Amino acid sequence: MTTDLRSRAAEIKHTDADATAALLRELVAHLRKNRTQLREEWARRITESKLLMAMTREEIFAEATSVYDNYVEVLETGSVEALQAYARNLSERIIPRGVETHEVLGIVLLLRDVLARSLFKKYQADFGLLNAVLDAYEPAANRIANTVAVGFVQERERIIRQQQEAIRELSTPVLQVRDRLLILPIIGVIDSLRARQLTEQLLRGIRANRAKVVVVDITGVPSVDATVANHLVQTVDASRLMGANVIVTGLSSEIAQTLVTIGVDLSKINAVGDLQGGIEEAERLLGYSVTMPEPKPGEVKA
Repeated sequence: MTTDLRSRAAEIKHTDADATAALLRELVAHLRKNRTQLREEWARRITESKLLMAMTREEIFAEATSVYDNYVEVLETGSVEALQAYARNLSERIIPRGVETHEVLGIVLLLRDVLARSLFKKYQADFGLLNAVLDAYEPAANRIANTVAVGFVQERERIIRQQQEAIRELSTPVLQVRDRLLILPIIGVIDSLRARQLTEQLLRGIRANRAKVVVVDITGVPSVDATVANHLVQTVDASRLMGANVIVTGLSSEIAQTLVTIGVDLSKINAVGDLQGGIEEAERLLGYSVTMPEPKPGEVKA
């Protein structure tokens, strides 16, 4: 009895799958036959809805054509790989132009609406067949919309991460003042992530420039917490292991009190009051000496 029920269930499932596949084939044929009319209607709806305003009408129509063809291909094959690749490529091109996530999702939903209206018109005389077609179409349409939206969001997040990384690198430049001497001016709030990135840049700079002395100026840092303070000490230790002495300049009274309060090992930090004093100390450690030029004939020696 149980075996018969299972066999019957499998037969019904197989029949339903065949029926769905047949309906999708009919749907694909309809969309290909009416390709010109439907994509033009979709492009018009995009413009009327004021989506993709950063793009020209010609660009919108070109992208609408590509998305439409990819859309139909997914309905035909059931594979979203080509659509995923196109969604990534599209995102790379339109995100820098200011296109937002809601716009991309909006145009995909508009396409779904345009195609659904086309199906209503085609099968309006047979509601049973219309319902069957929609039952086959809607899961595939939802999958397509999800694929495009997720691809766009992932690409947008990747670009944001790249921009954040570039901003962090610009905000913590390692500057070579002279041979074997680097300066790292830090401005703004230091969190744990930025502290790690700062250390990585500094160590790369030490290696690339074979630096012997580094002046880390924190005049522009308003405050540090215990985690960042300990990370600063670790940076000093790591720099020393790479053969470079670190001089910290610009310690504010608030930061100095914080370092004392949280028990940072101050013996590991060579602190100098300001940047000029730090550079002078660095030059002394490197063996540089300042000499005044001899006065020219007729000049009074200062």
